[in-house]
Amino acid sequence: MPLWGPLSLLGLVLAALAFGLDQTCKWWMLFVFDIAAREPVRVLPVFDLVLAWNRGISYGWLSSHAEAAQWLLTLASVIVSAGLWLWLARTPKPIVAAALGLIIGGALSNAIDRMIHGAVADFFHLHWGSFSWYVFNIADMAIVAGVMALVYDSFTGRSAGHGNA
Repeated sequence: MPLWGPLSLLGLVLAALAFGLDQTCKWWMLFVFDIAAREPVRVLPVFDLVLAWNRGISYGWLSSHAEAAQWLLTLASVIVSAGLWLWLARTPKPIVAAALGLIIGGALSNAIDRMIHGAVADFFHLHWGSFSWYVFNIADMAIVAGVMALVYDSFTGRSAGHGNA
């Protein structure tokens, strides 16, 4: 099973970019801007900066304060990322390689948070009136963008090696 393919560099660059942007943003928000002392910060009528520690997965599902649960979620992120890397190494499609790179970078950045802080730091809060969407970070945006690209490709892409039907 190959660990490197023709589009692996594209995926690696996007994974590194997602990881680096997310970790830089988190460092700045926590230690330079000091969001914990300032929150909430109103940016727009529908967008605030806040600090939320997510001890679960998306939307706080499977949330737990137990250290073992955080390590289990971290291990799951690493295993899933390794599986996605194997997929990336085999794909002939740039959109799939880009999508997988974004998902891997976001997943590993959130995994690092769990290892360092015991939870994932989230900052961006969208809301409208009494409706409040969940709080998220750049890693989450990268994961969602990657998943959206995979869904788009699944509806519009053609399998490699197949001509027009």
